[in-house]
Amino acid sequence: MIRALWASWPRQVVIFLAVLLTAGHSATDRKAFSTSTSLANEAMTLVKLLEQAHYNHEGVRREDFAAVIPDYMKAFDGQRLFFFDTDRTRFVEQYGNRVYYSTAFLGNIDAAYRIFEVYQTRVEDRVAWILAQLEQEIDLGTNEVYQPERSKAEWPSAEASDILWLRRLKFELLGEILNKKTIAEAKTAVTKRYERMLKNLGELESSDLAEVYLSTIAQLFDPHSTYFSADTYEDFGIQMKLQLVGIGALLGLEDDTCMVKEIIPGGPADLSRELKPNDKIIAVAQTGAEPIEVLGMKLRKIVELIRGQKGTAVRLLVQPADATDASARREVVLTRDVVKLNSARARAALFQVPDAEEKLHPIGVITLPAFYGPADDGDTDAEKTTASRDVAQLIAGLKEVGVEGLVLDLRYNGGGYLTEGIDLAGLFIPQGPVVQVRNFTGELQVDHDTNPEIAYAGPLAVLVNRFSASASEIVAGALQNYGRAVVIGDTSTHGKGTVQQVVEMKQLSRALALSPQKTGAAKFTIQKYYLPSGASTQLKGVVPDVVLPSIEEFIPNIGEGDLPRALVWDQIKTSSFEGQPLDANLRTTLAATSSRRQANLEEFVYLKRNIDWFKARQEQKEISLNLETRTKQRAEDTEFRKAMKLEKERIAKSDYAFKPFYLGPPPVPRIKAPKKNDEDDLDATDEENETYVKADIHLREALRIVNDAIHLGQDRSSWVSGHPPLTAATGATGG
Repeated sequence: MIRALWASWPRQVVIFLAVLLTAGHSATDRKAFSTSTSLANEAMTLVKLLEQAHYNHEGVRREDFAAVIPDYMKAFDGQRLFFFDTDRTRFVEQYGNRVYYSTAFLGNIDAAYRIFEVYQTRVEDRVAWILAQLEQEIDLGTNEVYQPERSKAEWPSAEASDILWLRRLKFELLGEILNKKTIAEAKTAVTKRYERMLKNLGELESSDLAEVYLSTIAQLFDPHSTYFSADTYEDFGIQMKLQLVGIGALLGLEDDTCMVKEIIPGGPADLSRELKPNDKIIAVAQTGAEPIEVLGMKLRKIVELIRGQKGTAVRLLVQPADATDASARREVVLTRDVVKLNSARARAALFQVPDAEEKLHPIGVITLPAFYGPADDGDTDAEKTTASRDVAQLIAGLKEVGVEGLVLDLRYNGGGYLTEGIDLAGLFIPQGPVVQVRNFTGELQVDHDTNPEIAYAGPLAVLVNRFSASASEIVAGALQNYGRAVVIGDTSTHGKGTVQQVVEMKQLSRALALSPQKTGAAKFTIQKYYLPSGASTQLKGVVPDVVLPSIEEFIPNIGEGDLPRALVWDQIKTSSFEGQPLDANLRTTLAATSSRRQANLEEFVYLKRNIDWFKARQEQKEISLNLETRTKQRAEDTEFRKAMKLEKERIAKSDYAFKPFYLGPPPVPRIKAPKKNDEDDLDATDEENETYVKADIHLREALRIVNDAIHLGQDRSSWVSGHPPLTAATGATGG
């Protein structure tokens, strides 16, 4: 394909490309990859482990291993840009039916290396083509369109590939131009991008390819299972490393792009409020240095760029997860630090919330970023460092000032210690089961709250969103099962209802244990969570009693259901517990009252306008490649965002007054990137060091719903089981 094009190119371009491809990118200079004896032992051990001990070991058949081939191709070429359709057909025919036998019985993963060699050729040829195109004039005045999201598209034919790539090239150039670059600067930026991609490709080692291939096998069983190479495992797992140092973000790779998977509570990213889950990191820069694009870079390399000496700053060029324009960029400046436990601890505030007669009611909010425990910072003072004890201390403080109701805010809480989740749920219920855990053999364990005392017996709401996961879902679901709280938020929580374990390969094989070579490790799913009712939290998560409109419903790939081969939802027998879900009439009354506010209050009009605009942009699958059209749309989007920012500031003026409660020092000042233009100002947050963000519409409505419950409690006809709604039974201690 490339050779046929060369005849029409200028002679100097051909000479330039010939030099480029022979200076480190030719096939003869490539590393030679093959399966080592040690790696073969690891591969066989991994398959045996998955078949015997994975929770889903009965759900994967030998013939399913054929899917490893296209999955492995997608791991490198997720947007279906480099491989051809004939490559897929050939690889599946050549290797598909042999994957299981080759890996399980021979430990041979040479298929991974041969497929990668073809990928490397495709990339080298395509980069040569791109560089030649950039030497020519490119028309940005056509009426063509491009579909940037191609993860579910087919790989193109060799003939269609050039057409696809010409549009891709225009799309990338437009993205640079819309970010204030000239056409010459845009071409330079794209050139550097693909030169960097070639360099990154050449740096991949045999162990990197093995890690991808064996992880693809593990992910046949479920999306949370993976294989760590020896280097990755020695580094405590790249996916886990940033929890303690650096910027405090858990990172991952998707389609060769670095994604923020999770924000670690108390870390620099969390305190800045400028980085969010699913943001894409495009480039990394040190103070005073040029940004380095990280497209196609190994995760370990990206981690090395981001990490550094404590107290130094790192600049990240980010494509926001909620950006409606693929060319949108924002610079985030973070100061490297260890995760500060005091900043990650639970915090509270007492809000003054008016009822229909404008009478103020003191309602507390406890925000819990994670279910942390003493081991999270090495502090042996358990009195200060467990989530449940911190929340109990905050409850005591709120009760001293006469709190009438409480909102437990678990938004963006990704989980943590299961024991802390059980103890925290126990603060609001009498003793009883909180979670059921089933292992891969079907054995069931029921974990109870054994403390009969209740720290808080008053009206309670739990606020969640799509990022509330794991232990957060267990607490919300258990309190919902007991009828102890009304759950409020997005249409469902995340849906992460499984438990993983990490095991080093040396522990599973005598041959590997005796070998002087380092071995990798496997992370695999061993258990599944169920609520006291018997319903799993897997996939479906927890469905709130009152659903609020949310932009998160339209952000792709943030729930368990968006992950390939996620384990199914199911149900087991209910455990024996004293409680029942909220009375249907009460739930209907609270939801209906909230719905009326959602239809009439100006803040919900503002929220729905934002959601409708975002949804419309997300549904716009094809992007214009006409510079004038894109510039006009960018201007319209900017004007809309300006109007919404002003509207938010106006709504924030009616925020409820509150008094914060801290268990540690207040949040430290944030370091913000200097504003380069008016658009940067649209992404800035005005809160500075506020404990609670301004115009938090979901929190405001949760406070109103608790207020509704307080009001209903004054009418004995609304009482359930002899006590006011959303309260614990009469006579419970700690009221």
